[in-house]
Amino acid sequence: MALDNANKWLGKEQIQDDSLDLHALARVTATLGGAPLSTGDALPHLWQWAFFQPVSGMDTLGPDGHPLPGDFLPPIRDCQRMWAGGEVRFNGPLRAGVPARRHSRIEDIKEKHGRSGSLTFITVRHRYLQDDEEKVSERQDIVYREPVPLKASIGEPMPELQWADTIKPEATLLFRYSAVTFNSHRIHYDWPYTTGEEGYPGLVVHGPLIATLVMRAFVQSNPDKVAKVFRYRGMRPLIAPEPFQVGGVIESPGVARVMAGNEQGQAHVGEVEFEETR
Repeated sequence: MALDNANKWLGKEQIQDDSLDLHALARVTATLGGAPLSTGDALPHLWQWAFFQPVSGMDTLGPDGHPLPGDFLPPIRDCQRMWAGGEVRFNGPLRAGVPARRHSRIEDIKEKHGRSGSLTFITVRHRYLQDDEEKVSERQDIVYREPVPLKASIGEPMPELQWADTIKPEATLLFRYSAVTFNSHRIHYDWPYTTGEEGYPGLVVHGPLIATLVMRAFVQSNPDKVAKVFRYRGMRPLIAPEPFQVGGVIESPGVARVMAGNEQGQAHVGEVEFEETR
């Protein structure tokens, strides 16, 4: 899985424009819940992931449903791609129905060897601009791993949470989130492929969807707090349709520990830095 000439991909940039169309936002709202949005309303946290996606034709997709690498992302083939985590800084909200731009840049590429074989980590920096102002800044960590059989894993036990929501990840939710984010990765909707080709026990809940639900739970349960930074990391996959919890605890002034998990323990962990509104 070695990547030749990795340095030539460092610094590669991509620009995507989007109108944050109200009809498209209505579909996200129908999927994730919440009040309908009008022009100028603030997008909920992390909803930018439903926009700014390159439009890839069917002839550009690989066997896993992902667009073939080699355009923006390096051409790492014969491997499985995962969204490992990242960091999002909220400088100001993106506004519905207002044209915006995402400026992306590959910041780092590293190859490592772990218990699951060879791994390639790619760090991408996204800047979301609206009215010539940077509203959101994001570091996205992507990992490519060799297609080895998945081993069952147990996470650290879930702690006692100060707030929590129970999520039931039905196949329809996964399909709809794939649709609104234009994500054709087959592990989220194609059960025979997911279990037969990639070795998962069932459909995999999207990492971005889990992160979005974690942030939604924080915002709804802490109306007196304004999120400024969100850091998150995937530890193990969550499999549909097994229910899981999203929630957190205030760990120290201005910092909340947040997570998602189930009876097998924590699966996604993170923290939110916040400011008090009163």
